[in-house]
Amino acid sequence: MSALLEVSGLQVAYGHIQAVQGIDFKVDSGEICTLVGANGAGKSTTLLALSGLVKPKAGTIRFEGVDLARLKTHQIVERGLVQVAEGRAILTTLTVRENLELGAYRRKDKAAVASDLERVLTLFPRLEERLAGLAGNLSGGEQQMLAIGRALLAKPRLLLLDEPSMGLAPIIVQDIFRKLREINRDGLTIFLVEQNVRQALKIAQHGYVLESGKIVLQDTGAKLLDDPKVLAAYLGG
Repeated sequence: MSALLEVSGLQVAYGHIQAVQGIDFKVDSGEICTLVGANGAGKSTTLLALSGLVKPKAGTIRFEGVDLARLKTHQIVERGLVQVAEGRAILTTLTVRENLELGAYRRKDKAAVASDLERVLTLFPRLEERLAGLAGNLSGGEQQMLAIGRALLAKPRLLLLDEPSMGLAPIIVQDIFRKLREINRDGLTIFLVEQNVRQALKIAQHGYVLESGKIVLQDTGAKLLDDPKVLAAYLGG
C-alpha cells in the first residue's frame, strides 16, 4: 500500500502557542486513517494545515508526492484533498440541492457530476427526500450527511473529516460511521479527526493518538482499541 499523504516534522503555532509540535504521520491509499485525541490536542489545527488554511511553522506535507506548502487552498482542493469542516459549515439559506451543487462548482464534467449526485443521494436517501428544502431545516445528522455529500461532489482523492460525530446522538453517529465505511469500500481514502475515540478506531485501519500537539501512540485501529493506555485515557478502561 502506497502513502497518499506524508507529513513530516509538522509544526503549527498561533503566536507563542505551539499547537502542533513536530508530528510525523502518513495516510496510505485506500485506507481509513484516524487522528484521535482529546479536545484541544491539536487535531483540527493539523487538518487546517493540510488544507492550507493555516501555514505551518515548519515541516513538509506531501500529497501524491507533491509538496503542498506553496499551494493555495483552492489549488489543494483541485488536487483532490477535500475537507469536511468541523461544525459542517452548510449554507442554511440555500436548498439542499444548491449546497450539494456547490461541491461541484469547479467541475466541468457535467455528466459525471450528475452521476456522482445520484450516488450521493443513494448513499444518503434522506437528502433526496429534502432536495428542494432549505438546508437550515435539516437535523444535525442530516446536515452532516449534506456536508459529506457536498465534499464527495468535489471528487476527492483524499477526504478529510473534522469531528463528524460532534453534537450528534449516538445512533446517528453509528449511521454516519457506517456510511464512511461504505464510502471507503468504494475506493475513497479517508483521514478522520475525532474525539470519539472508540468509533474512530473501530473503522480505521490505522490510527494516531495526539496529545498536546504530539503523537504519543500509533498502531492499527484494532490494536489501539485494546491498548491499556488508550483504554485508560479515552475509553474509561
